[in-house]
Amino acid sequence: MKYLRFDYAIIRIYFVSYPIFKKRNAIFAQQLHIAMLQRIQTVYLFIAFVFSGILPFVFPLWTNPAGEKVFFMTNLVYVSLFGLSTTLSLISIFSYKNRQNQFVMNRLNMISNVILLGLFVYRSLNLSGETQVSEKGIGMFLPIVSIVFLVLANKAIKKDEDLVKSVDRLR
Repeated sequence: MKYLRFDYAIIRIYFVSYPIFKKRNAIFAQQLHIAMLQRIQTVYLFIAFVFSGILPFVFPLWTNPAGEKVFFMTNLVYVSLFGLSTTLSLISIFSYKNRQNQFVMNRLNMISNVILLGLFVYRSLNLSGETQVSEKGIGMFLPIVSIVFLVLANKAIKKDEDLVKSVDRLR
């Protein structure tokens, strides 16, 4: 094999001669495995995870007439739906090898966020026994942002799936 550049020949001999670089290539392969977590749908899913798992602890759902901030932890249904959404986002992030499974989990996550949003709307429209109007918090709108990022993630997953199918057709 003829080398065009001298530095390439040295690097080629260097990699072949020393077995330590085989271990380095194995480390590189492990880094490549981690790089698969950096696809755009993973970024979208991580943002959805932040909006469903971290920000509900920061932003209140509403403020009652006494001026107390009400967080999602006061209602078991809200806790379970936010927890389900968070869990589905995390599982979906780490199941990047199975795109169909990831797509289905994102759909279930969207359904749980729509149910959560419906409960918030129902709560804000049907204030039982409350004579004064309570102030709505930013926390009530977190499922909307989460749904948007889940839709974006599903579009990216669908795009990847179509790309893989088109490559399989060429074989």
